[in-house]
Amino acid sequence: MVEVEDSKQEVEAQVEETIDVEAKKVPEELKVQEVNREEVKEKLSVNIPLVEAFQEILGFVKYLKDLITKKKTTKNDVVNVTHRVSSIIATTTVQEKEDPGAFAIPCTIGVRDFARALCDNGASINLMPLTIYKQAGLGMLRPTSMRMQMADRSIKRPVGIVDDVLLKVGEFHLPTNFVILDCAVDKEIPIILGRPFLATGRALMDLEQNEIKFRVNDEEFTFQASRV
Repeated sequence: MVEVEDSKQEVEAQVEETIDVEAKKVPEELKVQEVNREEVKEKLSVNIPLVEAFQEILGFVKYLKDLITKKKTTKNDVVNVTHRVSSIIATTTVQEKEDPGAFAIPCTIGVRDFARALCDNGASINLMPLTIYKQAGLGMLRPTSMRMQMADRSIKRPVGIVDDVLLKVGEFHLPTNFVILDCAVDKEIPIILGRPFLATGRALMDLEQNEIKFRVNDEEFTFQASRV
């Protein structure tokens, strides 16, 4: 009986030792399995349709519905066009006009009448030839260091400037400063009225109607300008 019990105890001890060894092996095997699982995750790729992939992401569901469903139009739908686009479309129908030419108006200085004085909004001065200045008997000249480049690129120095010449346009008398230049007189347009004069008379030019309007205080006077 003693031998049987000893043998039984030895067998049980061996079994417990075997179980302990197996138990120690399990964590090591689990670690290997975990490593293998991570490697599989990194290499894993899933091929699914794009729409299905987006549908799985809740944040894109509303965006896709608005983009694909609500924004979809048919050929019978009315589309609102912005003001800027509408303006671009409208302006494409405008036809180009011909050059209306320069404006020329009648005016009077003293007792001398000029049938055509050139209104040139591209000129920064009012210009008068020396001969006309002498004939009109205007006031004293003020010296100037101004230099003028002519159309042929030559440089000329004015004789001087005469201030506050009363120039009659329609019913208005407008004070005007003239630059006096020693040059030939153009019989068609003997004097040039530039931006200073036009600003004084608050002139408005209508190129389509070929009209020029002068405004002094609350009064207005409109010329049917002749073309040059």
